[in-house]
Amino acid sequence: QVQLVESGGGLVQAGDSLRLSCAASELTFTTYSMGWFRQPPGKEREFVAAISRDGGSTHYTDSVKGRFTISRDNAKNTVYLQMNSLKPEDTAVYYCAATRVFGRSTVRTTREMYDYWGQGTQVTVSS
Repeated sequence: QVQLVESGGGLVQAGDSLRLSCAASELTFTTYSMGWFRQPPGKEREFVAAISRDGGSTHYTDSVKGRFTISRDNAKNTVYLQMNSLKPEDTAVYYCAATRVFGRSTVRTTREMYDYWGQGTQVTVSS
């Protein structure tokens, strides 16, 4: 069955960087737009970033623009989230997700439109 496996989370200090990875298996990776979401403690899961099938289009939530970068390697069936200048408010469980799309440049920000989810990886940023 389809699996999305995140890695790269951890405990860091404010201002540090982390790179999250999400390896996908048992799906045709190039037919899926990919996204990263996060769920802070006591809050709902929220959109962070998304990337199109071909990697040519990206979209970010305002709070991470200029600090986070989403990318993908279709040869490795992997999507990444480079997180720089981390802040305590970035503390959350981070999830990657896949959504089947037909448009090459389609990105989606709504969690209900995603078909598959990973198990999540914890990111904790101390002040």
